[in-house]
Amino acid sequence: MIGFISNLFSRGEPALSEASARDASAMASLHAASFRRGWSEQEMEGLLLDPHVIAHRALTAKKLGGFIMSRRVDDEAEILSVAVASSQRGRGLARRLLDLHLRRLAGLGTFAVFLEVDESNTPALRLYRRAGFREVSRRPSYYPGADGAAAALVLRRDLR
Repeated sequence: MIGFISNLFSRGEPALSEASARDASAMASLHAASFRRGWSEQEMEGLLLDPHVIAHRALTAKKLGGFIMSRRVDDEAEILSVAVASSQRGRGLARRLLDLHLRRLAGLGTFAVFLEVDESNTPALRLYRRAGFREVSRRPSYYPGADGAAAALVLRRDLR
């Protein structure tokens, strides 16, 4: 009975927490569903075991709804990936994950955060711009696509 009540209440807002290597399989599956070239479970596990990688996840009823991960070196970090399950999109989950992640990076002494995003990824660009990221560089013809190659935009946000 307690398990039923716990599941009933956990279906609301996703719980955000740090991710670990135990999450590699679920994160690899979500990454593969979200991007043209998904990362394998072994690649994901390797990243999650790297002491320079910080990752957060969102769980709803023990099911992965999204994640964010970055690699930190000295006082800079690069966001490596953000993925949200299609059933969770449009609910502000990516924003909540990004906010938590940036706070954690700032707490670790990170000065600047960088990322690359496909110039045609309107939802991601909206998320990052609202979070204070600005374009600092452009890599033409970086992402292959059905309509030709799209540029990668390099974005930056200072945390101090």
